[in-house]
Parts: sequence; C-alpha cells; structure tokens
Amino acid sequence: MLNGRSALGGDTIVAGVIGSPVRHSLSPVIHNAAFDALGLDWAFVAFEVASGATAGAVEAVRALGLGGMSVTMPHKDAAARAVDRLSDEAAALGAVNCVVPVGSELVGENTDGQGFLDAVRLDEDFDPDGRRCVVVGAGGAARAVIHALAGAGASQVVVVNRTPANALTAAALAGPVGVLGPPESASDADLVVNATSVGMAGEGSPLPGLTLGAGQLVVDLIYHPSRTALLVEAEAAGARVANGLGMLVHQAAHAFSRWTGEPAPVEVMAAAATARLAERASPGN
Repeated sequence: MLNGRSALGGDTIVAGVIGSPVRHSLSPVIHNAAFDALGLDWAFVAFEVASGATAGAVEAVRALGLGGMSVTMPHKDAAARAVDRLSDEAAALGAVNCVVPVGSELVGENTDGQGFLDAVRLDEDFDPDGRRCVVVGAGGAARAVIHALAGAGASQVVVVNRTPANALTAAALAGPVGVLGPPESASDADLVVNATSVGMAGEGSPLPGLTLGAGQLVVDLIYHPSRTALLVEAEAAGARVANGLGMLVHQAAHAFSRWTGEPAPVEVMAAAATARLAERASPGN
C-alpha cells in the first residue's frame, strides 16, 4: 500500500515539485494526503533540480505527461520564462510556483498570493480590505503578498526593506497604495507580515524593539520553527499571531485544484503538514 492506496500502476498520474534543495519540502506530504483523501490515483514526488536546469525540468511536464508541477527556489523566475504562457498573477510577479498542463500548453501560475489571502481570511478571520498593512522584505514571497494585499483592497501597503531599490520594485506591485517605510511603520499597522528569513535559524526578530500589540495580526511566513522570536514577542504584547503554514497549505490547495479539477481537502492537507512538522521537531529527528 502507498498513502492508503494500492501500489502505483501504469494509470497513476504523477505530479511533483522542483527545487534545490527540495528534500525537506512538505509538498509531497500535503499533496499525497489530499490524493489519498479523495481516492485519486495520483502520486506526488520531489525532484532535486539544479539551478540552470529549470527549462528542461519544466519541459518534462509535457514530455512525461505529468499532471502538474510545483516550483520552489531557485526556479520560480526561470520557470516563468520556460512555460508557454503566464496567468495574470504570474506575469505581474515574473515568477511561477505552479505549472499547469492545459491541452498541449504549459501554463505558469503563481498561487502564493491567493494562498496568503486565504490563510488570513479563512484561518485568521482577517479581511485586508481597507486595512493598513506592513510587509517586511522584498523577495519573491514578499512580492506575492504585496501584490495580493493591494488586489484585496488594502488601504496602504508599506514595504520595509534594507535595500531601497528592491523595496521600490516590490512596492510598485501594490500600485498607488504601495509605499516605502521604516520599521517603525509596523507599530500602528493592522497587519504585519515578515517575509524575510530572519527568525528561521533561531535568531532574533526582524523588528527588534518595536511596539506591537492588541488589534494587530502579525504573520511570519516562516513555519519551521512554528514560533519565531517575532511571533513570541508580538503575542506577549497582545497581538494575534500566525506562522506561514497556512499560506503553504492554501497555495498548495489552489495548485491541487488546478491540476485535478477537484476541490482541495484543505483540512486534510493542513493536518498532514502539521503532523510531519511535529515529527521533525521530535527528539532524534
């Protein structure tokens, strides 16, 4: 048995994720749990693909008849150049995290922004419409969040980043509501999002010494560890907090539905991801 189903056969549809490194990815756990829950004869695997080999990996979707492909670092930008056409979201971001075969075409999509919006709306009961938001960072994840928040009606999206040129590029994705700001901008924001890697290795907060508190939602896109210094400090000050697992699961759910045509079993996917992270955090792992 594999994932609660019979062994893979000639009719099994294979999908996968490309990245480097990629063996740590939760995507196989998340998607295989979803396939199993719906009784689909699909299987999801991780493919280690070196930087510079993106185009060949993307073309393999067509050559091998894969059901779909997720794309993670460092391939998102190159994948946008390798597909046949881009969705509006992927074109705006210049990055692809999801390749969808449509007939003979490979369509590049980016589900990160919608995944983030679903995480805050559905999991945290927070609607960005009319709210002032601060995003720390200007990389790929930050840009997806910035673009999505503007599209969701945020009244202002403040970008905090050490490199002004990168911050300007990221803020432009929010159109007229996108502005640059200092770290202090987070003190009176409705939503604060850390989209940097600061906190992943156990270091301190990306917003040290700032006052965060009641009435704010603070989201750290890092999900391992599940509670970074930023979240610990913000929660202690009275803010609501969430890590990045919700975004990971919801962006995967959008990809799942695009590939299979089926509604994604989000609760099953989230439970599988949470269980795997708990395994990794246990002593000896």
